[in-house]
Amino acid sequence: MELSLADPKGLIREGYAIEGITLGECRSIFLDWALSLAAGTDPREALRVLIAHYPPSQPDHPMNGVLAAGLAAPPKAVRRGGRAARIAPDRTA
Repeated sequence: MELSLADPKGLIREGYAIEGITLGECRSIFLDWALSLAAGTDPREALRVLIAHYPPSQPDHPMNGVLAAGLAAPPKAVRRGGRAARIAPDRTA
């Protein structure tokens, strides 16, 4: 995959260019980037391309951690609540 396909609007490129950018701003840019990917684009492959391109030249940039976290496996889904959480306990006793 080419860099232009991995970052179609140049959002990640611009994020790396911002002097003094914070982790929160990097996360916001990442979300915008993820939403701007073309249909059918594999986001994990796009992330691999971006990680190969940007972090080597800017090893201390906060965007590096955000990109790496994007490749991490999502947390295991656990069911919360259920019927017991929706039904009020019997308080007549």
